[in-house]
Amino acid sequence: MQQVAGFLLTRHWRDTPSGIEIWYWAWTEQGALRLYFPAQQAVCFVGRDAALPTGIDCERRQLALTDLGGSPVDGLYFRQQGELRRLRELATGSGLLLYESDIKPSDRLLMERFVTAAFSAEGNLTCRPGYRELTHLRLKPTALQPALRYLSLDIETDGMQREIISIAYCGQGEAAVLIQGEAADWPSDLPLSWFADEAALLRGFLGAFARVDPDLILGWNLINFDLDYLERRCRRLHIPFQLGRGGEPAAILQPQQSGQQRIASIPGRVALDGIDNLRAAFWSFPSFSLNHVAQTLLGEGKLIADGADKIAEIRRLFRDDRPALAAYNLADCRLVERIFAKTDLINFCLQRARMTGLTLGRQGGSVAAFDNLYLPRLHRAGAVAFDVGARSFSDASPGGYVMESQPGLYDNVLVLDFKSLYPSIIRTFHIDPFGMARPGDDAIPGFLGARFSRTQSILPEIITDLWRQRDRAKQEQNNALSQAVKIIMNSFYGVLGSGGCRFYDPQLASSITRRGHQIITRSRDWLEQQGYRVIYGDTDSLFVLLGAKFSEDQSIATGRMLAQQLNRWWDEQLQ
Repeated sequence: MQQVAGFLLTRHWRDTPSGIEIWYWAWTEQGALRLYFPAQQAVCFVGRDAALPTGIDCERRQLALTDLGGSPVDGLYFRQQGELRRLRELATGSGLLLYESDIKPSDRLLMERFVTAAFSAEGNLTCRPGYRELTHLRLKPTALQPALRYLSLDIETDGMQREIISIAYCGQGEAAVLIQGEAADWPSDLPLSWFADEAALLRGFLGAFARVDPDLILGWNLINFDLDYLERRCRRLHIPFQLGRGGEPAAILQPQQSGQQRIASIPGRVALDGIDNLRAAFWSFPSFSLNHVAQTLLGEGKLIADGADKIAEIRRLFRDDRPALAAYNLADCRLVERIFAKTDLINFCLQRARMTGLTLGRQGGSVAAFDNLYLPRLHRAGAVAFDVGARSFSDASPGGYVMESQPGLYDNVLVLDFKSLYPSIIRTFHIDPFGMARPGDDAIPGFLGARFSRTQSILPEIITDLWRQRDRAKQEQNNALSQAVKIIMNSFYGVLGSGGCRFYDPQLASSITRRGHQIITRSRDWLEQQGYRVIYGDTDSLFVLLGAKFSEDQSIATGRMLAQQLNRWWDEQLQ
């Protein structure tokens, strides 16, 4: 048995006759690693008294677990995920209530071991061509900061539906432009590789990519354009799109409905799009074009500006000056690489994956992140959760409070902001699905009849742990981690207020928002009792008018005094 530590990159599963195969690709200091779990089972839960449809092939076991209401449940274990899916289809409309039947096997295996991204494993290690494989393994969480290898990628095409004429990549000492043409016709000092036609260009790119073997692929509109275009051109030319590790094919998954994005499934590699991840990190620009963002952050832009004549100019360069086209192609790659470095975007993505258990580079996923953090702790507390959408409610929870404003132009207005108000409410008032289901005798009252346990809660402890990590990140000036934690903490109210969350209940969401209303209005009343005029308030802040008689220094001093006094007053109210 050998030990190894690493950082998860991609996760995969498939049904086989002998069970579910689950495998993960990961970074390690020694190179790519494949973690392989054969013959796994799909799992869900059902009430102990529930009868299953006939013909379902599964093993049923009595467990020391209950649903949130306290009723005992049994575990159902399936050799194939497809059989679990068949049970779900039969349960729809039949009144059979299933618990956690909507969790992927590859996600459940990790969350039950509290593994989010960094891991330590012990098992049998085998060397394969280009990677190592670990089998018969035990997995547990650990702490490490990976040094992932990346390439920034960009393609140029002869129009929107025609050939790829040039492919450039750069990063960490690597730089190359693969372009159609003959070297003798176009002398240049650039790192150029020449190919007779598009098919040869694509094969050359796939070979070069496998040689460099990056963990991350960076780009701008990377998945929706570059990778999608590469896959379609490979398919047209009958070239296997083997961009993944271990010879595994890659695929660009097309959206199933409007509003969805394409997803890059590349075994062992993660595609990080600059636009998507800047937005995820709450960067904001009037335009997310590469030229505009580069000008804003770096003070320089593209060699060819976007516009109606861009395609014509690329065609002209391909016809008349291919080294200039290659320089343009490579310059775009370098702009993207520098933007990622300037914004510390890779570190943000790493910290987000580490904090949430979401696959590196996944967009959105707040509900899945909540599941990853909450469900294993719920199981340790002896309970299981509903499927998403298993319950329906007629009530709705209100949004954040907005006070009627007093329009006008004012001098010296203080803004008193309640730091992370909703996470603070969750911590202070023990807002929690499990705690609401098991309130006990000395419960904390919420809203819409909700009551919360003072002694049994899960979410407040998760928030407290995240809060500590954010405070530590600020002390260490780790802005990427601080921002990642802030986004995660602030997402929890939105998750609990979303019908896409398995714990959705208007009592939960209202006990956060209505408590926020109460805090804002009572704080306004206190300020007015002190003789101050409050001219506006919203979800987590109050605007207090001081007026022209206050100097700037006096205004700042008054603001600090009011913040201290208001905090002290609330401490007294909550005793």
